[in-house]
Formats: sequence, C-alpha cells, structure tokens
Amino acid sequence: MNGLLFLGNLGTGEIIIVAIVILLLFGGKKIPELMKGIGKGVKNFKDGVKGLEDDIKLDDTDTKK
Repeated sequence: MNGLLFLGNLGTGEIIIVAIVILLLFGGKKIPELMKGIGKGVKNFKDGVKGLEDDIKLDDTDTKK
C-alpha cells in the first residue's frame, strides 16, 4: 500500500493546517489532557482484546482434552 488509506492525499501543508485548527479549538493546555484520555482508551481497548484472546485460547485448550 502507498500509505494510510484514511489519509488520502494529505500533504505537509494540510497536516499543518489541521494541527493549527486543533490547537485553536482545544487550546494548548487541553491537548495533553486529550491525548492522555485517548491513550487510556487505547490501552483499555488493547487489554480487552488481549483478555478475549486469552479466553479463546483457554477455551481451545479445554476442548482439546
């Protein structure tokens, strides 16, 4: 693949404009809080997926006995 599908043909200029708009909307102090919240959400999602994978592996070993 040539790149991320959802980004399309974004260049450096467009990314800078999007970053400036986000900075204007949220302000300098809110962005770290926003990123911290997103990071916690991603971590919880990964933990949930790992838990499901563990459950599937556990069920798979139980059925093989």
